[in-house]
Amino acid sequence: MEPDTASAIERRLADLEQEVARLSALAEPAAALAVDTAREGDAGSAGEHAPVDAPDAASAGSDDPLWFVNELGRRAPGAVMMAGAVETAAGPVRWQYGLMADGLLSEDWSDLARPLEALGHPARIELVRQVMRGAHTTSELLQLEHLASSGQLYHHLRQLVSAGWLVSPRRGYYEVPAARVVPLLVLTMIASS
Repeated sequence: MEPDTASAIERRLADLEQEVARLSALAEPAAALAVDTAREGDAGSAGEHAPVDAPDAASAGSDDPLWFVNELGRRAPGAVMMAGAVETAAGPVRWQYGLMADGLLSEDWSDLARPLEALGHPARIELVRQVMRGAHTTSELLQLEHLASSGQLYHHLRQLVSAGWLVSPRRGYYEVPAARVVPLLVLTMIASS
C-alpha cells in the first residue's frame, strides 16, 4: 500500500472512531457515564484532582497538560466529569462520575440547594474536612475549635448526615461516604479557585 493511501486511511479511521464515540455518548443515558466506583475492599469511591497544568497531572497521561480534557472530548463529547485516584485513611480509592452537559442544563437545580447549603457553615465544612482526615468519633470531633458544645456538634452532624455528606455506620462514628469524597474535593477546589 502506498504511504499516502495508508495515512489517508488512518486519518479516516481516527475520524470514524471519534464519531462512534460521540454517537455512543449521545445514545447512553446521562447516568450511564457513572463508571468506576471501586475502593479496594469496599463498594464506595473517592478521589482527588490536581490542576491540569501540574507536572504530576501531565505525567499521568502524557506530555499533554490537557490530557484528561482531550481524552474526555474524544471519548464522550459534551460530558462533564469528576474523577480521581487517591489514597485515603480507608485505603486506595478510584472514582469517576459524569453527566452530559445538556442534561445538567435542562434539570431543575433547586434540589441542589439543600446539599450545598449543608456545607455552607464554617463548622460543618470543618467537620467534613476533619472526618476526611481521620477524626471519626464524636469525642474526636468535639475537640474542634468551631464547636462550643456537644449539642452544636450533633446539630451540625445531623445536617451533614441528612444531606448525605456523612454517614454513621454505628453510633458515635461518622465517615464520608466514598462516593462523596471526590465531589467534596471538587467543591473545595472550585471554592478556592
